Amino acid sequence: MSTAIGIDFGTSNSLAAVHSGRSTLVPLESDTPVMPTATYIDRDFQTLTGQAAIDRYIADNTGRTVELVPEVLGEASLLVGQPGTDSRSAPETVSQRVYGPALEDPGLPGRLFRGLKRLLGDPHTRRLMVFGKPYRLVALITPVLLRIRREIEASFQREGHGALAGPLRCGHPVRFEGRDPNSQTLALERLREACGHAGLLASPLDFGFFPEPVAAALSWRASAGADAHGTVLTFDFGGGTLDLALLRFDGDEHRILATAGAPIGGDHIDQRMFRELLFPLLGKGELWRRWGDERLIETRFPFEQYEDLLLNWTVGYTLNQNRFRAPVMDCMRQPPPAGTKFRRLFDLITRNLSYQVFQEVAAAKVRLSSQESTTLDLPELDIALELTREHFEHLIDEMLERVGHTVDQALARADCRPEAVDVVVRTGGSSLIPAVERLLERRFPGRVVDHDPFGSVADGLGIAAAKGL
Repeated sequence: MSTAIGIDFGTSNSLAAVHSGRSTLVPLESDTPVMPTATYIDRDFQTLTGQAAIDRYIADNTGRTVELVPEVLGEASLLVGQPGTDSRSAPETVSQRVYGPALEDPGLPGRLFRGLKRLLGDPHTRRLMVFGKPYRLVALITPVLLRIRREIEASFQREGHGALAGPLRCGHPVRFEGRDPNSQTLALERLREACGHAGLLASPLDFGFFPEPVAAALSWRASAGADAHGTVLTFDFGGGTLDLALLRFDGDEHRILATAGAPIGGDHIDQRMFRELLFPLLGKGELWRRWGDERLIETRFPFEQYEDLLLNWTVGYTLNQNRFRAPVMDCMRQPPPAGTKFRRLFDLITRNLSYQVFQEVAAAKVRLSSQESTTLDLPELDIALELTREHFEHLIDEMLERVGHTVDQALARADCRPEAVDVVVRTGGSSLIPAVERLLERRFPGRVVDHDPFGSVADGLGIAAAKGL
């Protein structure tokens, strides 16, 4: 039997599987098959990927003060003196540099890129500047795919499979993010080009794309055995997207009845938790009191200027500028509890702790899948916040409504009633949330099963490749 390959290039994390009679996940990191989908480029244009990219970003920016300087746009010549009509001298001029907005960070050690999969379908995002050089999106995701290819090759050698060969399937979501009608086509074109640069299209590989939720269904079908048949709804709720596929299994054959998707996932839930639970502990809603023109000025602290950068930890280091620090330092002089909150915000900014905060937020979310309550523990910020599952579920009410709407959309597209679905396959890390399980159980009582929340897509892609699908 030929060896087949499946690659799950994810928004947050990526995995790969090798299928030869059975599937094996490739250890993309030293101790796990799960690799963060991250690229880091330093000032020498050296590239790191995966967890090493994130670790380098954290180390390079912890405690680093950001000083933005005006960007030089060009030079302009001004006439300052005009010789007489009888003079052969040239006119006197002076050259001045023309500056743009203060956007350049001369001390920036490197750029970290995460979640680029979300941009693949956006026709307006063509290039991103990296230290003065324009990088196409394709060039920024290629290093991750190249790393995956090399790890697969190393796995082939360890398992005695020889050179990298055989059919390969790369997954794609039901719907890439983007409102443009050509988003799906554009995203797949970009992803294919990046796979080509990474050497994943080279002969003798049989390369193709395959829908991620359908791959998860194939993985479930392989584990459930030949008796598993009928109408199956795959519910793949991961870090970046929710992907659904409704299929009909007849023997070894399957037919796709409908698909549906929404750009919501675990990352969005983590941001919601950060915003609702931690922002009030960092100074949101507090007053800013300072003296000006011999009188006390009292206004609401402009926390909204900090929010987007706090919620996107890959650019959170840019808060360590004087224009952001100075108001916080001013507010730190207030008595508790306001002063304490701003001290936390100051520490988070200057120590570049956003990544660690998000790691703990995500870990607390995971704990609430098996516990009724947990402590959101952030000793670096002197925060120990008790969080109940009930409170957490209240925070994500709106997202759960979108989840339910997407399920209804998949059923409507196939003109299928909930009672006609034989099995609902729940996969993806976010599918483990108890409120999500209850939502599915209400619609499909007694027919919801769990299946390999993190490896099912890569496993199913390997199966699809082996079957020539």
